Amino acid sequence: MQKKSPCKVNLLLNILGRRSDGFHELETVLQPIDFCDELTFQRGGSGVQLSCSDATLPTDERNLVHRAASRFLAAAKIADGVKIHLEKKIPLAAGLGGGSGNAATTLLALNELFGQPLPLNALDALAAALGSDIPFFLYGQPALGVGRGEQVQLLDPFPALAGKAFFLIHPGFGISTPWAYQNLARFPAALNGRQGRAQRLISLLQEPDLKAASAEFYNSLEAPALDKFPVLALYQEFLRENGALAALMSGSGSTTFAIVSTPAAGESLREKFKSRFGPHGWTAVVPVAESPPVKK
Repeated sequence: MQKKSPCKVNLLLNILGRRSDGFHELETVLQPIDFCDELTFQRGGSGVQLSCSDATLPTDERNLVHRAASRFLAAAKIADGVKIHLEKKIPLAAGLGGGSGNAATTLLALNELFGQPLPLNALDALAAALGSDIPFFLYGQPALGVGRGEQVQLLDPFPALAGKAFFLIHPGFGISTPWAYQNLARFPAALNGRQGRAQRLISLLQEPDLKAASAEFYNSLEAPALDKFPVLALYQEFLRENGALAALMSGSGSTTFAIVSTPAAGESLREKFKSRFGPHGWTAVVPVAESPPVKK
């Protein structure tokens, strides 16, 4: 069985303060991006046997795919083993949720491979225990995430993004998520954001014109990230000056994304970007996927 494992961007990531359990309370607006890793699953062997195209990634329990598979087999009381191969295409430490998407795809695929032994709510609980972003990837829809991000409210596709495309830029270096959160303490305004920004952005994205919504895109973690890596701020300035309808860092970074009017406009912006900043790093132009409305 082969499955594609998409990534995401955060159209908004608003930190609302540090919680007593050590996590951060937040509200985030998540948008699936149809740029994918590929996973292959096969029943057989003993336990979880994971291989990966990227030799820098561990293939033992340190890998989210391995942990997701182990926990699924235990929860479903399955004695059989499984062989998994991960073909990695999404950049690492990028703020795109590649590892989280891999874990969610693993849960869904193994449930299908073994005849649906677990209901979706059980998969959701496994996903939330594995990581805050992982439940979102079970559904393939835009979503509002609250709590530490694991409480997911599905949203209909945003009319403001219809026909648009994302231009993604990974500069060739990653940003550690723990580092980004730890350094928020130096930026009190970013650490203790104004609640309600997510609902305001969602309301504006439900209108067909993206212009009104573009000023509401926000990421608290830009405060430490752009302070340490000012080139990311230069990227955003360049993108806005060259036709981007919005530009923001995704998650804890280091990926910057721009929203452009069409895929062709994205390719044009990519060429301008490379002329200005050079051919290094990773870029992709990805059309906004048309997904069906959420079943209410």
